[in-house]
Amino acid sequence: MKKIEETYTRQEVEELEAWFDKAALPASLQVDKATFVPNVADTVTRLFKQAYLCYENPKLLGGLHLLERIKAKLEEGNKENAEGKNE
Repeated sequence: MKKIEETYTRQEVEELEAWFDKAALPASLQVDKATFVPNVADTVTRLFKQAYLCYENPKLLGGLHLLERIKAKLEEGNKENAEGKNE
């Protein structure tokens, strides 16, 4: 994840979107203790609409940071699932 003051390039946003396009999204997701996403697919779609408008403005990157956190949580879950199958 980028630092707060850093911006994204359009290519980075497109790469992140490509990752989400291939990912199996759950219906809902508890990202952390304070962040619950009730409709992951709809939320991701809306966050990318915002991301394409705001990726160059460091003050409006909250949506991209949330996408990065959702991605990290999904990767964490995939890793845990893979480890559980190996046991």
